[in-house]
Amino acid sequence: MFRDRLDAARQLASRLDHLKRQHPLVLAIPRGAVPMGAELAHLLDGELDVVLVRKLRAPWQPELAIGAVDETGWTWVPEEPTGLALPPSYLQEETRRQLATIRERRQRYTPIRAPVDPAGRVVVVVDDGLATGATMVAALHALRQRQPAPARIICAVPVASREALALVKPMADEVVCLLSPVEFSAVGQFYRDFDQVEDDEVERILRG
Repeated sequence: MFRDRLDAARQLASRLDHLKRQHPLVLAIPRGAVPMGAELAHLLDGELDVVLVRKLRAPWQPELAIGAVDETGWTWVPEEPTGLALPPSYLQEETRRQLATIRERRQRYTPIRAPVDPAGRVVVVVDDGLATGATMVAALHALRQRQPAPARIICAVPVASREALALVKPMADEVVCLLSPVEFSAVGQFYRDFDQVEDDEVERILRG
């Protein structure tokens, strides 16, 4: 059990202490991971930025990710998300909705902090936890597709389901996960304080 996201970030930083001399680029997945990313960047003498991806939500359960989309519009969806057939029209509409959110956030965040080029950098992609792993898949894919690409990509999360870990491991050079319990229902169950992070807080953090 983590006290809050900052406690989780500090525990992750202790596992990533060897990166201090490499000035890592810490990419946080908004919005929940941004406070964590700022703390990690501070403790590792690194640099903070965000990687903009969004989960594609199940129509009957918005908190459940049935896939994810990155800033370019690339999507990852399992062949049969959640075991139920979905009409292509739903996925198309949901992708459009989430891309609109990504573009809105880019418009809000970029004037505050211009995107950092990850080329040749050691990059730590951080999230507050992985349930399905969908958004992390999209984030890692976006980095892998860059030309030139980062020198090394590390996925860092406090907690993850075992299924999500198996999904993301082939996509990163290293995965650091503090807790992977057998019984996993939601990321929030492993935090005492898991309040929602709002855009205003993200903007304040990006301003530094």
